Amino acid sequence: MIKTKKQGLLIVLSGPSGSGKNTVCDEVKKGNKNIWESISMTSRKPRNSEVNGEAYYFVSKEEFEKNIKDGKMLEYAEFAGNYYGTLTDSVFKHLNNGEDVILVIEIQGALQIKKKIPQAIFVFLLPPSMQELKRRLIGRKTESKDKVMERFETAYKEINELSKYNYVIVNDEVKAAASKLMAIIKAERCRVDRIEEVFLDNLEEKIHEKLVDKNLENKPLEMNNLK
Repeated sequence: MIKTKKQGLLIVLSGPSGSGKNTVCDEVKKGNKNIWESISMTSRKPRNSEVNGEAYYFVSKEEFEKNIKDGKMLEYAEFAGNYYGTLTDSVFKHLNNGEDVILVIEIQGALQIKKKIPQAIFVFLLPPSMQELKRRLIGRKTESKDKVMERFETAYKEINELSKYNYVIVNDEVKAAASKLMAIIKAERCRVDRIEEVFLDNLEEKIHEKLVDKNLENKPLEMNNLK
């Protein structure tokens, strides 16, 4: 009866470093084959266990800047001395194939996308408390104390951008947060502006014709007459 647009949804997930964006996204992807997580490009060095092409595409600063110059970036941001960004072609390839695409990106990049694609879905992920956020950042043990404090201070500034997003989720428990994100995606799939065409089958057309027939204004609708 309803034909929806083939193009998938673009979901932008942001939040302070340590809020659990990647963990929640991984949970959402479990059992949802139609959801594809975009892989960001970065100029930072890989951490100990990171593999190129999994969490990030690792490139040199010079290569990243060339992509910016050539207009290949859907969005990009510089954070803690490194570039992070998303290639336009890869995102639209999956969207046009009918897949929903999740971008886990920094707020600076998210706001760039909002200007270019305002119909995208913007979700902000919050930690349950700033104390918990600090504990998570320290618990990573992947960065110096000064870098951890820099990220912690940046988190306060990022939270001030909350009002520019469509939805907010508090990540106090991963499965609960992922369930809320999935509920948002399901609801967005049902939006009226996603409908491309409404059509009626033969029986429905007959019912409609009978309902609008002036001669039946005060008469009961008999189902037998519609067969």
